[in-house]
Amino acid sequence: MSQIAKHTLRFFLFFLVQVLVLNQIELGMGIQIMIYPLFILFLPVEMGVFSLMLIAFALGLSIDALSNTFGLHTSSLLAVGYFRPLIYKLFAPRDGYDALLETNIFTLGTGWFLKTFGLLIIIHHFWFFMLEMFKLNEIVFVLQKTGLSLVVSILICILLQYLFLRKSNEI
Repeated sequence: MSQIAKHTLRFFLFFLVQVLVLNQIELGMGIQIMIYPLFILFLPVEMGVFSLMLIAFALGLSIDALSNTFGLHTSSLLAVGYFRPLIYKLFAPRDGYDALLETNIFTLGTGWFLKTFGLLIIIHHFWFFMLEMFKLNEIVFVLQKTGLSLVVSILICILLQYLFLRKSNEI
């Protein structure tokens, strides 16, 4: 399967799962499961910031349109798209990234995944919940929602990779 077709299919799968399934689940204590930032992680390493932000904008806007969240998903996913190259550079392997390598838990390891995706999802969730509340006096509640949602989202993203990605880097 070509890279463009694979990423297009993933775009629609992440979009549909987030909107039709995960947005309907209420776990309590402000926990929201958001797995769609994982799509940005799966995009090619050599992709530029402009392309990343364009794709992030399209995915975020699509989710916002059906979730009635008025740009929360779009703006937080744009932050992920902006910071991804910086974080990738920060945690780059000693020999650099292989251009044909897909960035996931199998190809670059659990440690790399937890550091890079962990930082990206912290940025995403904090931005999302801070804009949702839009009050600095509610920072403790924002941090609670960010922390709890962060743990659940990362665990589900790890589980999804073990269920749907093969170690040979095929979908």
